[in-house]
Amino acid sequence: MRRLLDLELARQLTQDAGLSEPDYDVLSDLSETPRGRLRLSELADRMLWSRSRLSHHLTRMQQRGLVTREECADDARGSVVVLTTAGRQAIESAAPGHVAAVRRHLIDLLTPAEVDALGALSHRVVDHLADPDLRATRPQPEA
Repeated sequence: MRRLLDLELARQLTQDAGLSEPDYDVLSDLSETPRGRLRLSELADRMLWSRSRLSHHLTRMQQRGLVTREECADDARGSVVVLTTAGRQAIESAAPGHVAAVRRHLIDLLTPAEVDALGALSHRVVDHLADPDLRATRPQPEA
């Protein structure tokens, strides 16, 4: 299910907005900050990507005018990723169609109780995976 859903959402983003899923994730994360700026290291952490992988992807996005990079004022080795006007226009144009596709292919197929259950299950899995101490001590459900 996850792979089919990811494939359909990726297809929709590319067809409707000319963006890849990683493009959308970068633009979305940047657009949610007050000034459209994040340190590269913070953005990499949010995306669960290595800094190197993100840096390569950002280079391609820079070539398309979606983001720029600036030196970090308090760390000469760091950089700040900045959402450009074109990047903001791209995410604002893509978001309604992407949200509609998520609704059409997932949310609208579920009852309110199923949405609540999906939310609870998702939070449990994320909490488990995000905290290695909890993974080691949490009792496993019986089969």
